[in-house]
Amino acid sequence: MLTKLSQADWIERAKAVLPGGGFGNFDPTKFIREGSGSRVWDEDGKEYVDFLIGSGPMLLGHGHPEVMEAVLEQLPKGMTFFANNARAVELAEEICSAVACADQVRYVSSGGEADMYAIRLARAFTGRDRIVKFEGGYHGMCAEAQMSLAPTRMVNFPQAVPDSAGIPESVRAEMLIAPFNDPDYIRSLLAEHGRDVAAIIVEPLQRIIPPVPGFLQLLRDEADKYGIVLIFDEVVTGFRFSYGGAQELYGVTPDIATLGKIIGGGFPLAAIAGRADIMAHFDKAAVGAEKWLMQLGTLSGNPVAAVAGLKTMEVLRRDGQYDRLRANGRRLMNMAKAALDAQGIAHRIVGDPTLFEIVFTTGEIRDYRDVFGSDTAKAARFNAVLMQNGMFKSPGKTYPSLALTEEDFELCQAAYERAAEAIAQT
Repeated sequence: MLTKLSQADWIERAKAVLPGGGFGNFDPTKFIREGSGSRVWDEDGKEYVDFLIGSGPMLLGHGHPEVMEAVLEQLPKGMTFFANNARAVELAEEICSAVACADQVRYVSSGGEADMYAIRLARAFTGRDRIVKFEGGYHGMCAEAQMSLAPTRMVNFPQAVPDSAGIPESVRAEMLIAPFNDPDYIRSLLAEHGRDVAAIIVEPLQRIIPPVPGFLQLLRDEADKYGIVLIFDEVVTGFRFSYGGAQELYGVTPDIATLGKIIGGGFPLAAIAGRADIMAHFDKAAVGAEKWLMQLGTLSGNPVAAVAGLKTMEVLRRDGQYDRLRANGRRLMNMAKAALDAQGIAHRIVGDPTLFEIVFTTGEIRDYRDVFGSDTAKAARFNAVLMQNGMFKSPGKTYPSLALTEEDFELCQAAYERAAEAIAQT
């Protein structure tokens, strides 16, 4: 008879074979055994309502029956081919239909890969090297993206601060860092450097911070003025904010968008989607050897991921899905606000009903430094109590899903109230 291992056992085993005891993604002391619908269970059998949802992909919940049926139908036909397949073409057609900037699509396996190639694509298209990135913006793990992602040392803009060892010093010189939501600064920065800039890469909603009115349109206008490629990182917001993503919701069309998470339906799949003349640089026959961007990947366009994404997107197209998702998010936001207001705790609920977080501050939240200057110790305590009371979430985001039930909301209301009481007592 096999001995069932506890979560503590798995933590010790992981320490022996994994640096830091984990995969580098989430709290290495949390081992999830299984998920179903809106719930997950750890290796000790503790049950949670899941607001991490795989860092965003499981918008329909775990094990959605229609997605499972599509995957199980595909599996006997082949799991990967390293060749074109019809399902991935169908998915590309649907992405191009839904996303305003998408004339064509190139697949990769992760959002970080998509961002890396989008930056390289902008350089291939423009013949320029410099990249504008916003402090606190997350664009994966490439060297450029690891500049001023989460700096603890504040320097003058546009200097870049590396967030990782192993990045060549030369990368720092290529990066221009700007504060999010500061129109005057971006105008002045591009007035000085615009003719050397290949791309502006931005999350339309930066982590949880919404753009101020007109800011994204300003980026569009400035990019056009200087011949810069505007990249929207929609790995998170794509097919979450609306079916057409943040560019549909905010009414601003970039030149390139990066997509991931939801388009794979829980499987590893991501994409670069953009204007045909820019995407042509992936085609050697179209642009010639000197301007060709080489890109290939063993699992790019994987048929299992493609069918999962197609079915997920089919479900999202049904009437009322986004209204329901936003209603779920607003209900959670209102619960949190009521619990904190009842205890007289200063806070801001920042983001969008489809993706938000609570920031403990009295000030406005417009950029990374506003979040950095908030009461992060209070936030850590608040989130720890939520976790103890059955809400599984990251320290910096709450992802509502379409799988939430009335029972889930009842659990969350009690958890928010207990977390607010814990904060009030410290």
